[in-house]
Amino acid sequence: MAVICKKCGLPNDLCACGELDKEDTRIVIRLETRRFSKTTTMIEGIDPKLSDIQHIVKELKSKLACGGTAKPGYIMLQGDHREEVKSYLVKFGFTESAIEVQ
Repeated sequence: MAVICKKCGLPNDLCACGELDKEDTRIVIRLETRRFSKTTTMIEGIDPKLSDIQHIVKELKSKLACGGTAKPGYIMLQGDHREEVKSYLVKFGFTESAIEVQ
């Protein structure tokens, strides 16, 4: 028996709800100054239920050669990586129009 998606009613192997929800999310990338004038890039709006946030953080940290962490509600990366993060998020499947860089 195939498992049926509760949202769209299709079998899970044909379900595209996760990809559609990924397109609808609004992601905000902003620069924040922390203690001792350290700059951090904050990424807010990625739903941990829809995408593997730990995998995204791991990939971003290795591609950008920086430290960072994932907390409930946001991702924090050390340094100013706003434009690079936007391009990597587009490669991960998020739409470019849904990503706002401040």
